[in-house]
Amino acid sequence: MNIGRIIETPDCVAEGAVWLATRDARFARALELTGPLPLRRKPDGFAQLLSAIVSQQVSVASANAIWKRLQDARLTGPRKIMWATDEDLRAVGLSRQKIRYARALAEAGIDYDALRQVPNDQVIATLTEVSGIGTWTAEVYVMFSLGRADVFAPGDLALQEAAKVLFDLEERPREKALREMAADWSPWRSVAARLLWAYYRVAKDREGIR
Repeated sequence: MNIGRIIETPDCVAEGAVWLATRDARFARALELTGPLPLRRKPDGFAQLLSAIVSQQVSVASANAIWKRLQDARLTGPRKIMWATDEDLRAVGLSRQKIRYARALAEAGIDYDALRQVPNDQVIATLTEVSGIGTWTAEVYVMFSLGRADVFAPGDLALQEAAKVLFDLEERPREKALREMAADWSPWRSVAARLLWAYYRVAKDREGIR
């Protein structure tokens, strides 16, 4: 099956950035402000998705603290999650809802090695069948854990705001509109996302975006 280009090194990101900058002068201006874009590759597998669940609706500091307690208790694998009691999981900081999500992920029996060879849409469909894994989490997993070069996360508010500022739109584009815009950035939509996230941080400092 065709899974497209895999981003493996900073050179891959740089190649995509040059393609985008050549295609649209506004991306070129953004790249001048942001400088070289980060690789942002992450591991794939159960632990990465469990970490994403832990991070939902809490601060970065809180998520990091809970994740460290999970690691210290060796509760980052699917079998360990299934064997643990609710009391064990509450003790490390998981809410009742996140305990349910963690167990759902553990019980899903996903073949993470096989996902590496599956097209983006199929990966996203597989992951979003699990309670607690939404489209945004699945798209980010495909983008950074699987390294796919041509996936986007149009529901991301920072990407929407960055697109509004960079492309001088009257209002922040909604998910459907931004997905349509991003079609023009194929086959490097993952690099476009990296560039817009980086641009958002620059624009937020300069223009006071909230």
